[in-house]
Amino acid sequence: MGCGKSTVGRDLHDLLGYPLIDTDTVIENQAGKSISRIFADEGEEAFRERETGLLRELHADTGKRCIIATGGGIVIRPENRELLRLLGYVVWLRAPHQLILKRTRRNTARPLLATEDPAERIRTLLDERGPWYLECAHLQLDTAGLNSREVATGILESARYYFTTQQPPPCPPP
Repeated sequence: MGCGKSTVGRDLHDLLGYPLIDTDTVIENQAGKSISRIFADEGEEAFRERETGLLRELHADTGKRCIIATGGGIVIRPENRELLRLLGYVVWLRAPHQLILKRTRRNTARPLLATEDPAERIRTLLDERGPWYLECAHLQLDTAGLNSREVATGILESARYYFTTQQPPPCPPP
């Protein structure tokens, strides 16, 4: 959270013209209530189940090119990490915890930061989730000091290189 996923997603949409799917927005629209309200009414586990269901739907819709901006906790479930890798090129937007705190401190709609010590909570989340982000990301990109257009351009260049240098999977034996 606070690394610029939604903003960079919009920039990638502008640059490529692909549809942007912000998983948090889709889930809010499907539920008819905010993420905070989902957490309060149904709990985090129910929200995570909604995320997994949405990734399954996106994976079933093969051949559709799109940009997917996810919530930061989507990597908690192993199935989600696998689905993300299957869906396409995965980018981990990174930022130092101090910058994340600065970007999120005025936003009261973040249920995981509704705590006495949001800075400590951010550090804990980054420590817990870091290995999972590493597991599913093709690219790690530090967003500190970059504007969203610079980040989007870096993602495009990296993805272009990745897809032009990857060997196709071997054909199965007859």
